[in-house]
Amino acid sequence: MGAIRTVSYHGTQLAFCVPNALNHIRVQTFSTKEPETLEWIESIPQGSVVWDIGANVGLYACFAAKARHCRVIAFEPSVFNVELLARNIFLNQLTDNIVIVPLPLFEFLHEDTLRLTTMSWGGALSAFGVAHGFDGADIDQVFEFRTLGMPMDDVVKKLNLPPPDYIKLDVDGIEHMILRGGREVLSGVRGVSVEINDGFAIQAAECRRLLADAGLRLVSKRHSDLMKTIPVFNETFNQVWAR
Repeated sequence: MGAIRTVSYHGTQLAFCVPNALNHIRVQTFSTKEPETLEWIESIPQGSVVWDIGANVGLYACFAAKARHCRVIAFEPSVFNVELLARNIFLNQLTDNIVIVPLPLFEFLHEDTLRLTTMSWGGALSAFGVAHGFDGADIDQVFEFRTLGMPMDDVVKKLNLPPPDYIKLDVDGIEHMILRGGREVLSGVRGVSVEINDGFAIQAAECRRLLADAGLRLVSKRHSDLMKTIPVFNETFNQVWAR
Protein backbone atom coordinates (compact mmCIF):
# COMPACT_ATOMS: atom_id res chain seq x y z
CA MET A 1 0.00 0.00 0.00
CA GLY A 2 3.02 2.28 0.28
CA ALA A 3 3.57 2.18 -3.48
CA ILE A 4 2.23 5.37 -5.09
CA ARG A 5 2.10 6.47 -8.72
CA THR A 6 1.18 9.89 -9.98
CA VAL A 7 -0.56 10.94 -13.17
CA SER A 8 -1.03 14.31 -14.82
CA TYR A 9 -3.88 14.97 -17.22
CA HIS A 10 -4.53 18.42 -18.71
CA GLY A 11 -2.93 20.10 -15.73
CA THR A 12 -4.61 18.00 -13.03
CA GLN A 13 -2.17 16.06 -10.83
CA LEU A 14 -3.41 12.91 -9.09
CA ALA A 15 -1.78 10.23 -6.95
CA PHE A 16 -2.97 6.64 -6.60
CA CYS A 17 -2.04 3.61 -4.51
CA VAL A 18 -0.69 0.79 -6.66
CA PRO A 19 -0.43 -2.30 -4.43
CA ASN A 20 -0.58 -4.73 -7.36
CA ALA A 21 -0.03 -5.03 -11.11
CA LEU A 22 -3.69 -4.31 -11.88
CA ASN A 23 -3.54 -0.89 -10.28
CA HIS A 24 -0.25 -0.09 -11.99
CA ILE A 25 -2.05 -0.76 -15.28
CA ARG A 26 -5.05 1.36 -14.25
CA VAL A 27 -2.77 4.34 -13.61
CA GLN A 28 -0.57 3.68 -16.63
CA THR A 29 -3.64 3.67 -18.94
CA PHE A 30 -5.43 6.53 -17.17
CA SER A 31 -5.56 8.70 -20.29
CA THR A 32 -5.84 5.93 -22.90
CA LYS A 33 -8.31 3.35 -21.57
CA GLU A 34 -11.39 5.61 -21.51
CA PRO A 35 -10.43 9.02 -22.95
CA GLU A 36 -14.10 9.58 -23.79
CA THR A 37 -14.95 9.37 -20.08
CA LEU A 38 -12.28 11.94 -19.20
CA GLU A 39 -13.56 14.25 -21.95
CA TRP A 40 -17.09 13.91 -20.62
CA ILE A 41 -15.96 14.75 -17.09
CA GLU A 42 -14.10 17.80 -18.38
CA SER A 43 -17.37 19.02 -19.95
CA ILE A 44 -19.20 18.94 -16.61
CA PRO A 45 -19.80 22.41 -15.12
CA GLN A 46 -17.67 23.28 -12.10
CA GLY A 47 -19.22 22.37 -8.77
CA SER A 48 -21.75 19.87 -10.14
CA VAL A 49 -22.99 16.87 -8.16
CA VAL A 50 -21.74 13.67 -9.80
CA TRP A 51 -22.75 10.13 -8.92
CA ASP A 52 -20.01 7.64 -9.81
CA ILE A 53 -21.84 4.30 -9.77
CA GLY A 54 -19.25 1.55 -9.85
CA ALA A 55 -16.43 3.80 -8.67
CA ASN A 56 -13.87 0.98 -8.32
CA VAL A 57 -10.70 2.55 -6.82
CA GLY A 58 -11.74 6.11 -7.61
CA LEU A 59 -9.77 7.20 -10.67
CA TYR A 60 -12.69 9.06 -12.22
CA ALA A 61 -14.21 10.16 -8.92
CA CYS A 62 -10.93 11.80 -7.94
CA PHE A 63 -10.53 13.39 -11.36
CA ALA A 64 -14.04 14.87 -11.29
CA ALA A 65 -13.55 16.19 -7.76
CA LYS A 66 -10.13 17.71 -8.41
CA ALA A 67 -10.41 18.90 -12.03
CA ARG A 68 -14.01 20.14 -11.88
CA HIS A 69 -14.44 20.71 -8.11
CA CYS A 70 -17.43 18.39 -8.22
CA ARG A 71 -19.24 16.96 -5.22
CA VAL A 72 -18.95 13.22 -5.93
CA ILE A 73 -21.01 10.38 -4.47
CA ALA A 74 -18.95 7.25 -5.11
CA PHE A 75 -20.86 3.95 -5.03
CA GLU A 76 -18.58 0.92 -4.70
CA PRO A 77 -19.72 -2.30 -2.97
CA SER A 78 -16.55 -4.43 -3.28
CA VAL A 79 -14.92 -4.70 0.14
CA PHE A 80 -11.56 -5.03 -1.62
CA ASN A 81 -11.99 -1.88 -3.68
CA VAL A 82 -13.49 0.31 -0.94
CA GLU A 83 -10.21 0.32 1.00
CA LEU A 84 -8.26 1.51 -2.02
CA LEU A 85 -10.97 4.01 -2.95
CA ALA A 86 -10.73 5.56 0.52
CA ARG A 87 -6.92 5.63 0.38
CA ASN A 88 -6.96 7.35 -3.02
CA ILE A 89 -9.44 9.97 -1.85
CA PHE A 90 -7.26 10.68 1.18
CA LEU A 91 -4.05 10.76 -0.88
CA ASN A 92 -5.51 13.46 -3.12
CA GLN A 93 -6.89 15.48 -0.18
CA LEU A 94 -10.44 15.09 -1.44
CA THR A 95 -12.11 13.87 1.75
CA ASP A 96 -14.49 16.86 1.79
CA ASN A 97 -15.38 16.39 -1.89
CA ILE A 98 -16.19 12.68 -2.17
CA VAL A 99 -18.66 10.58 -0.17
CA ILE A 100 -18.26 6.80 -0.30
CA VAL A 101 -21.44 4.71 -0.33
CA PRO A 102 -20.23 1.09 0.05
CA LEU A 103 -23.45 -0.41 -1.30
CA PRO A 104 -24.58 -1.62 -4.71
CA LEU A 105 -27.45 0.12 -6.44
CA PHE A 106 -30.35 -1.93 -7.77
CA GLU A 107 -33.93 -1.56 -8.95
CA PHE A 108 -35.47 -2.00 -5.49
CA LEU A 109 -34.39 -2.09 -1.84
CA HIS A 110 -33.45 -5.61 -0.77
CA GLU A 111 -30.78 -7.92 0.60
CA ASP A 112 -28.96 -10.09 -1.91
CA THR A 113 -25.58 -11.56 -2.85
CA LEU A 114 -22.66 -9.67 -4.36
CA ARG A 115 -20.66 -12.10 -6.48
CA LEU A 116 -17.04 -11.26 -7.32
CA THR A 117 -14.77 -12.67 -10.01
CA THR A 118 -11.63 -11.59 -8.16
CA MET A 119 -10.43 -10.66 -4.69
CA SER A 120 -7.70 -8.36 -6.03
CA TRP A 121 -7.67 -4.65 -5.17
CA GLY A 122 -9.00 -2.87 -8.22
CA GLY A 123 -10.90 -5.86 -9.57
CA ALA A 124 -14.08 -5.49 -11.59
CA LEU A 125 -16.73 -7.68 -13.27
CA SER A 126 -18.80 -8.33 -10.13
CA ALA A 127 -22.56 -8.94 -10.04
CA PHE A 128 -25.20 -8.00 -7.45
CA GLY A 129 -28.55 -9.79 -7.34
CA VAL A 130 -27.80 -11.76 -10.51
CA ALA A 131 -25.26 -14.35 -11.64
CA HIS A 132 -24.47 -12.82 -15.04
CA GLY A 133 -21.82 -10.34 -16.07
CA PHE A 134 -21.45 -7.47 -18.55
CA ASP A 135 -22.15 -9.75 -21.52
CA GLY A 136 -25.16 -11.57 -20.08
CA ALA A 137 -23.19 -14.79 -19.54
CA ASP A 138 -22.63 -16.45 -16.16
CA ILE A 139 -19.69 -15.01 -14.26
CA ASP A 140 -16.75 -17.06 -12.99
CA GLN A 141 -17.35 -16.39 -9.30
CA VAL A 142 -14.59 -16.75 -6.68
CA PHE A 143 -16.07 -14.88 -3.69
CA GLU A 144 -19.42 -13.67 -2.41
CA PHE A 145 -21.12 -11.94 0.49
CA ARG A 146 -24.57 -10.64 1.36
CA THR A 147 -25.27 -6.94 1.32
CA LEU A 148 -28.03 -4.41 0.80
CA GLY A 149 -28.97 -3.12 -2.64
CA MET A 150 -30.72 0.23 -2.96
CA PRO A 151 -32.49 2.06 -5.80
CA MET A 152 -31.22 5.46 -6.91
CA ASP A 153 -34.45 7.16 -5.85
CA ASP A 154 -34.03 5.84 -2.28
CA VAL A 155 -30.50 7.25 -2.08
CA VAL A 156 -32.05 10.70 -2.19
CA LYS A 157 -35.14 9.94 -0.12
CA LYS A 158 -33.65 7.70 2.58
CA LEU A 159 -29.96 8.55 2.72
CA ASN A 160 -30.57 12.28 2.26
CA LEU A 161 -27.79 12.60 -0.30
CA PRO A 162 -28.01 15.24 -3.04
CA PRO A 163 -29.54 14.19 -6.37
CA PRO A 164 -27.04 14.08 -9.20
CA ASP A 165 -26.55 16.62 -11.93
CA TYR A 166 -24.52 13.97 -13.77
CA ILE A 167 -24.25 10.19 -13.50
CA LYS A 168 -21.37 7.93 -14.50
CA LEU A 169 -22.67 4.35 -14.55
CA ASP A 170 -20.39 1.34 -15.05
CA VAL A 171 -21.33 -1.81 -13.13
CA ASP A 172 -20.74 -4.61 -15.63
CA GLY A 173 -24.17 -6.01 -16.34
CA ILE A 174 -27.04 -4.58 -14.26
CA GLU A 175 -27.07 -1.03 -15.62
CA HIS A 176 -30.67 -1.51 -16.82
CA MET A 177 -31.81 -2.69 -13.37
CA ILE A 178 -30.21 0.33 -11.73
CA LEU A 179 -31.88 2.67 -14.21
CA ARG A 180 -35.26 1.05 -13.43
CA GLY A 181 -34.88 2.15 -9.81
CA GLY A 182 -34.06 5.76 -10.63
CA ARG A 183 -36.94 7.25 -12.59
CA GLU A 184 -37.22 10.29 -10.30
CA VAL A 185 -33.46 10.85 -10.24
CA LEU A 186 -33.22 10.48 -14.02
CA SER A 187 -36.01 13.01 -14.54
CA GLY A 188 -33.76 15.75 -13.16
CA VAL A 189 -30.31 14.69 -14.31
CA ARG A 190 -28.49 16.77 -16.93
CA GLY A 191 -26.33 14.02 -18.36
CA VAL A 192 -25.38 10.36 -18.08
CA SER A 193 -22.30 8.41 -19.16
CA VAL A 194 -23.09 4.68 -19.18
CA GLU A 195 -20.98 1.73 -20.29
CA ILE A 196 -23.07 -0.81 -22.22
CA ASN A 197 -22.21 -3.99 -24.08
CA ASP A 198 -24.27 -4.05 -27.29
CA GLY A 199 -23.81 -7.83 -27.37
CA PHE A 200 -26.08 -8.03 -24.31
CA ALA A 201 -28.96 -6.96 -26.52
CA ILE A 202 -31.83 -7.11 -24.02
CA GLN A 203 -29.95 -4.97 -21.52
CA ALA A 204 -28.73 -2.51 -24.15
CA ALA A 205 -32.25 -2.00 -25.52
CA GLU A 206 -33.77 -1.45 -22.08
CA CYS A 207 -31.07 1.06 -21.10
CA ARG A 208 -31.76 3.05 -24.26
CA ARG A 209 -35.50 3.01 -23.60
CA LEU A 210 -35.20 4.08 -19.96
CA LEU A 211 -32.83 6.93 -20.76
CA ALA A 212 -34.99 8.13 -23.65
CA ASP A 213 -38.13 7.90 -21.48
CA ALA A 214 -36.36 10.18 -18.98
CA GLY A 215 -36.08 12.84 -21.69
CA LEU A 216 -32.40 12.25 -22.47
CA ARG A 217 -30.92 11.91 -25.95
CA LEU A 218 -27.91 9.94 -27.12
CA VAL A 219 -25.02 12.32 -27.87
CA SER A 220 -22.14 9.91 -28.51
CA LYS A 221 -21.14 6.24 -28.34
CA ARG A 222 -17.42 5.51 -28.25
CA HIS A 223 -14.65 3.27 -27.00
CA SER A 224 -10.91 3.78 -27.15
CA ASP A 225 -8.37 2.28 -29.52
CA LEU A 226 -7.02 0.38 -26.52
CA MET A 227 -10.39 -1.28 -25.87
CA LYS A 228 -10.65 -2.25 -29.54
CA THR A 229 -7.59 -4.49 -29.07
CA ILE A 230 -9.41 -6.58 -26.42
CA PRO A 231 -11.84 -8.89 -28.28
CA VAL A 232 -14.16 -9.47 -25.31
CA PHE A 233 -14.85 -5.71 -25.11
CA ASN A 234 -15.31 -5.06 -28.85
CA GLU A 235 -19.04 -4.46 -28.41
CA THR A 236 -18.72 -2.41 -25.21
CA PHE A 237 -19.08 1.36 -25.55
CA ASN A 238 -19.39 4.39 -23.30
CA GLN A 239 -22.62 6.13 -24.26
CA VAL A 240 -23.14 9.77 -23.36
CA TRP A 241 -26.73 10.95 -22.93
CA ALA A 242 -27.78 14.56 -22.33
CA ARG A 243 -30.89 16.59 -21.78
